[in-house]
Amino acid sequence: MAPSPGPAMIDAARTRAALPMGALVDALHEAFVQGAEAPLRHRHPLPEGAALLLMPAWQGRSALGVKIVTVFPGNGALGLNAVSSSYLLCDGATGKHLAMIDGNEITGRRTAAASALAGRFLARADASHLLIVGSGHVAGMMAEAWSAVRPIERITVWNLRAAGAERLAAELRAQGYNAAASQDLPEAAGAADIVSCATLSQSALIHGAWLRPGTHLDLVGAYMPTMRECDDNAVRQARVFIDTGAALAEAGDIVQPLNDGVIGADHVAGTLFSLCRGEVQGRESADQFTLFKSVGSALEDLAAAALVMAAHGRP
Repeated sequence: MAPSPGPAMIDAARTRAALPMGALVDALHEAFVQGAEAPLRHRHPLPEGAALLLMPAWQGRSALGVKIVTVFPGNGALGLNAVSSSYLLCDGATGKHLAMIDGNEITGRRTAAASALAGRFLARADASHLLIVGSGHVAGMMAEAWSAVRPIERITVWNLRAAGAERLAAELRAQGYNAAASQDLPEAAGAADIVSCATLSQSALIHGAWLRPGTHLDLVGAYMPTMRECDDNAVRQARVFIDTGAALAEAGDIVQPLNDGVIGADHVAGTLFSLCRGEVQGRESADQFTLFKSVGSALEDLAAAALVMAAHGRP
């Protein structure tokens, strides 16, 4: 018997090309309708503050995979990225290893696509002005993601370091977007239809008092209980949705107001599961504030990896 070929090796450029935002948003929608087994991520501490993370997911015998992430905070001094990740996709029926896919591209693109998927249900249909708060890897994908689901005509970029906002705005203009940087966050937030935050902020950046009625607030960055991207007022005044139940334990923008009694558990109206399955209504009126908080799910990684594999041909 001839030896079976090893897994395909799919680099960042090929992964990115296989994940156009429109198709990825549709794939995530179907994944949340179907559901999957996605245990809580495994986190293993390593010396000097480093960590190994494992994020598995499977859908019966149809799909199986795991994202492998290493976090080495000291890598900056070596000129290396602090986070490295790869996705191992397997055949759900046999366990055969099908592909090793660039995990950073999968993570960034599925994160932005999940925001856009929620936006299908929560942002006003005529929302055309997007404010991007942040200038990193995921922030740079938000223009493409939101343009796949809403008629985005104008993009404003704000970042704590103004140079980062100027850089991202220039990159977006080069891609054909009408984009400009701003140094006035309250003014930019008050003018936008959609405010999309992808930062590592430890304290609130967006204040509810700045937002005009009908604004949709998208929060991506605060993935630990100690982190915040918006204040209590923004959470209190909004119809709130989360990607999965894990946000109730991990997301500071939800955990802190819950623990402080600012909101009750019933203030969270639903998840991406309930939205995609039609079990709950999203936006209820044109002037309603809406808020979506994500912390990420291995289900999203699996759906993205399957889309990459389909684009490159299944062995």
